[in-house]
Amino acid sequence: MTIIPFHDRDGHIWFDGAMVPWREAQVHVLTHGLHYGSCVFEGERIYNGVIFKSHEHSLRLRRSAELLGFDIPYSVEEIDAAKRDVCKAAGLTNGYLRPVAWRGSEMMGVAAQHNRIHLAVACWEWPSYFTPEARMRGISLEIARWRRPAPDTAPTEAKAAGLYMICTLSKHEAERNGHQDALMLDYRGYVAEATGANFFMVKDGVIHTPIPDCFLNGITRQTIINLARRRGYTVLERHFTLDEVKDATEIFLTGSAAEVTPVGRIGDWTFSPGEVCRSMIADYSDLVNGRLNAEAVAA
Repeated sequence: MTIIPFHDRDGHIWFDGAMVPWREAQVHVLTHGLHYGSCVFEGERIYNGVIFKSHEHSLRLRRSAELLGFDIPYSVEEIDAAKRDVCKAAGLTNGYLRPVAWRGSEMMGVAAQHNRIHLAVACWEWPSYFTPEARMRGISLEIARWRRPAPDTAPTEAKAAGLYMICTLSKHEAERNGHQDALMLDYRGYVAEATGANFFMVKDGVIHTPIPDCFLNGITRQTIINLARRRGYTVLERHFTLDEVKDATEIFLTGSAAEVTPVGRIGDWTFSPGEVCRSMIADYSDLVNGRLNAEAVAA
């Protein structure tokens, strides 16, 4: 597989209010966000020229920054506009967006009270992870040995770059062992999420999903809950352990990148993606592609 490095591509990136040639969108090696994790980001998709839940993502980006103790010097409306502008500059109607904000390089040390806050937005083509056929076979998850931290040890409501360190460790280990992703528990031993997606299981026709009290309450997660209830499914948000997962009939993950991805295996347990997975995949596709009224789903 040929990998096109992200630092060496054609196009433009919105960077601190200006459209900058892609290869010139650089930061200094002594940037605080690189050394101390003072960085927040979003992952979003554009479908048929419309950025899905753009405003909600921009709100969360600013909220994440506030939780890390800094203010992004652009309003939610300005961030929304920047995303539209970079997609227009790229001629992109379907793909992925990455807004990112970080502390700059004015001070180097734990304290960074006088560092400038930067904001950039990039977009690129990124098709769905799997074909419909491959998706319905389900991916394989390994149980991660790293756990999501308690909310009194880290700002777990923030989509903060530093909180993804254990996700990278967990996903790399899972891939080395022949799996596509890892299932993470929380600090109490409850099921939490995958490394970059929220977790759902189906038992006796009821959908269960963990309470997001120490990890992100994903925007796609909230969307799927609304879609499921609109179909008449009962959705329970609750704490549960791995012992309950092995008896599930269906498992699926949700996220902006993952969309709705069924799971076929967790460790030695196997699952068969079925009617719930199919209906959630179809409804989510209809919603993001404008075939389903968004206001009706939100209600």
